[in-house]
Amino acid sequence: MEVLVSRALPRSRKALALAAGAALLAPLVFTSTATADQTPQPAYSVTALKFTVQAGGRTCVIDADLYRPAGLDRQRTAPAVLTTNGFGGSKADGSTDATARAFAARGYVALAYSGLGFGASGCLISLDDPDIDGRAASRLVDFLAGKRAADDGTTADFVTRDGHGDPRVGMIGGSYGGAIQLATAAVDHRVDALVPVITWNDLNHSLDPNNAVATTVPGAFKWQWADGFWLIGEGQPLTNPSLDPSRFGSLQCLHFVAEACDTLRLLNSGRYPADRVDAMRTFARSVSPVSYLPRVEAPTLLIQGQADSLFTLNEAQDSYRTLKAEGTETKMIWQSWGHSGGMTDPASGELDLGEGNLESSYVGRRILAWFDRYLHKNTAVDTGPDFAYYRDWQSGYGEAAAVPSLSQKLYLSGDGKLVDTRAKVARGSRTYTNLLVPTSHSESSLSGIIGVPDPQPYDMRGTHLGWRSEPLKSAVDVVGAPRARLEVVSPRTERVQHSGDAADKLVLFAKVYDIAPNGTKTLVNRLVAPVRVPDVTKAFTVELPGIVHRYEAGHRLEFVIAASDTAYFGNRGVKPVTVVSEPGDTGVLELPVVQGSLS
Repeated sequence: MEVLVSRALPRSRKALALAAGAALLAPLVFTSTATADQTPQPAYSVTALKFTVQAGGRTCVIDADLYRPAGLDRQRTAPAVLTTNGFGGSKADGSTDATARAFAARGYVALAYSGLGFGASGCLISLDDPDIDGRAASRLVDFLAGKRAADDGTTADFVTRDGHGDPRVGMIGGSYGGAIQLATAAVDHRVDALVPVITWNDLNHSLDPNNAVATTVPGAFKWQWADGFWLIGEGQPLTNPSLDPSRFGSLQCLHFVAEACDTLRLLNSGRYPADRVDAMRTFARSVSPVSYLPRVEAPTLLIQGQADSLFTLNEAQDSYRTLKAEGTETKMIWQSWGHSGGMTDPASGELDLGEGNLESSYVGRRILAWFDRYLHKNTAVDTGPDFAYYRDWQSGYGEAAAVPSLSQKLYLSGDGKLVDTRAKVARGSRTYTNLLVPTSHSESSLSGIIGVPDPQPYDMRGTHLGWRSEPLKSAVDVVGAPRARLEVVSPRTERVQHSGDAADKLVLFAKVYDIAPNGTKTLVNRLVAPVRVPDVTKAFTVELPGIVHRYEAGHRLEFVIAASDTAYFGNRGVKPVTVVSEPGDTGVLELPVVQGSLS
């Protein structure tokens, strides 16, 4: 079916959020309520297409829509943009459709499709596996290259090509629709440009994070997010009772590949026996960019959200470093919004493709320049700095040649203070203990499902330790991921930590609060760093989630380690923890400060 669409882009739906609970029902890709650009838009047609593909040993159909700007033919061609949905969405959801329309209105051929296992597309959900989802997407690149037709015989002879079978094609999309770009580019080097938004680097870290540096010990299960995704995937017959038979697996795992269900069952068991952990980590890594980024050659503009507890800024930074090390042209932007919200000031010019505000938003202009450079081959275009970040205290973006390095230190004193020199450290020790229920809270992805507000972050007395700085003499801007070096004493953990089940190791949660002069505490973007301590007899280093935050003059920093968090699985058994401070040997918090001083 072909529909002629004229000038104006549709207004976006309400902000889409890929979050557990009610919000999980709508996949997040692009959000806000900004006003659409008033740029004149050319007409384009929309044609529904089907593509039969082989994927993961199954034959199934991909459901797609082709957006063709008016006037294109064999002589007058245009580059193409390929886009797909976030988890649980389809080609028809507000973000995917709006993305395709935004680029078709600017003269690009756009092909939007429902990812495998979603919408009206067949096959199992395989978590953007490059050998399944990536190769299926490559068949769509074949269509744009003129090497195959859609099932109804439609061909695309109006896409610009550099040579036989080499179309000019870029990809854009968010979350699940972000990782698929890297998976596709890893198996098909005809893809010319990527714009992955708020996506993952390693699902081991995303869903079972251990923020202890340089360890393969499993982390703390992020149960709300992970179980929410499973419910969406397995519950599809409730919302779409006429699913294609190719989307059914087994009674034990209806709509996912079997390894995904095996992984989730292990995580929900709360056990980490070594023989099963290896299989879990191997599978999660195989469907994650961390395993195949060295094969990605397409220039990549990574866009990650500062308000994102699912896929933190650290995930994009890890992908950025890998691609850079491989010599792939790569730049990175940290925008305000992510899976946890963050669009607090639409008037600031943040990107909202649902509103079509490409030209009027900083990120939108960077995306247009990226595609202009690598799809239109305009070598004169400036694609911007290597790194940019959103500043909520100063509307607009800061720019830098690289992600800031760790630059200033604070020390954990025995009297509960954060001090700026070792000489100020007081000798002392303090202890906390965990209960068998969570006693700290960062965020809840489930609050939406029961229709209640998410409580403010809290820590119950006796189940955490905190160290506070003196009031800051001037504003301090932190951009990047803080690190902490810690050493703890936990005899109960020491007795069981080598049991062969990593669940017997100590779990704790590190975080940094902003304390206002009136005592109000803010956990920046509600981010915490889960840690399963590799060995409590040795010092360990924790990388906290990346932040972009100004600590105002008169405010204090508070570094906290807590026994638990409501969004994660915690300790098995009660394990008291003591932290000892000595002037010559104490914990250290290091921050990437770009302006101001902690002294």
